Amino acid sequence: MKRLALIAAASAGLAACASRGEPTVSTAGMPGALEPIHAATFTKDQAVFWVSSNGCTAKEDLIPIVSLQGGSAVITLRRIDEDKCKQDLVQGVELKWSFEELGLTPGSPVSVNNPYQMPRS
Repeated sequence: MKRLALIAAASAGLAACASRGEPTVSTAGMPGALEPIHAATFTKDQAVFWVSSNGCTAKEDLIPIVSLQGGSAVITLRRIDEDKCKQDLVQGVELKWSFEELGLTPGSPVSVNNPYQMPRS
């Protein structure tokens, strides 16, 4: 229950940082499929995303693509491996990337290019 509250709070708090419909950065030519996210949050040096999972989604199944737009970093999460498992994880899974992994300087301004999708209930 705490996790759902955190996801809801993070989603509401970051609404201005995420796309509501069409991506703000072109996704043409990017590998994989644009991944809808349940929530995203950022610390000084870490990006945290919550995505859907059928029980087998791991960090390696998604690739974060960082683009620069107006001096800020825009992260687009792309799914490169489909989760074919049958266990429905209602709240999805939490995946983290350090700013170092993303090629970003700690404290960099960041936004999300993915559409939001409510967790399954």
